[in-house]
Amino acid sequence: MRIRIVDAFTDRPFAGNPAGVLILDSFPDDGRLQNVAMEVNHAETAFAHPLPPGGEADWALRWFTPVTEVDLCGHATLATAHVLHTTGAHTGPVRFATRSGVLVATPAEDGSFTLDFPTAPLTPVALPDGVAQALGAEPLTAFDTGPNIGDLLVELPDEKTVHALRPDHKALGAHSRRGIIATARAENPALGYDYVSRCFFPNVGIDEDPVTGSAHTALAPYWSERLGRTSLTGLQASPRTGRVRTELRGERTLLGGRAVTVIEGDLLAW
Repeated sequence: MRIRIVDAFTDRPFAGNPAGVLILDSFPDDGRLQNVAMEVNHAETAFAHPLPPGGEADWALRWFTPVTEVDLCGHATLATAHVLHTTGAHTGPVRFATRSGVLVATPAEDGSFTLDFPTAPLTPVALPDGVAQALGAEPLTAFDTGPNIGDLLVELPDEKTVHALRPDHKALGAHSRRGIIATARAENPALGYDYVSRCFFPNVGIDEDPVTGSAHTALAPYWSERLGRTSLTGLQASPRTGRVRTELRGERTLLGGRAVTVIEGDLLAW
């Protein structure tokens, strides 16, 4: 069985967010999927299998971190669409049946993809006690991001503060279902991005996620309202870095990016 490691939301290897991708005939029991994801040990490993023609989706898709299955993942969806197209397993837009409904990945002539995801509902909340101490910075605002994501979104005073974060990951885990999205307005939009973010997900086994597509379904409406534009670009300021193009369309958010296959090999134990 072929297994691939794909760097997503980047146009060069060893950047963006790596995901494992396996194309199957059907899903085995959950324990096998979790064991493979634990062995791959990236933020997510995606498993997909084809569905019968004529339905609302073309492929079934699931995502696992090293410790649990998740409801929504952008970078592993992008990585899976990239694998399906580069291997010839699928052409044209791909409709994925997932735990978050049908998600569509549409290819462009330049090799990039646009993902159609549900927009995260943002609800302002009081900043929980201990978040500022765990982050090492005092947020200006705090928002719940709804059931699909399960994060706490906080805005920090400036971009430098986001870059400088050295959080207490264990302490952060007490304040949301998945983790914390920390963001700030870009200091210099002339550099090609409108806002920055970093994402810390200790509750699903990921201290810091390199580039998080799902988080941008919350970042897009947050910054679109503040900046007065529906089309934006976010820089995720992790050590690997990556950029996500976002376009807010009401209850849907479009996420754009590229992907690069870095490793391809055989899965010998199954």
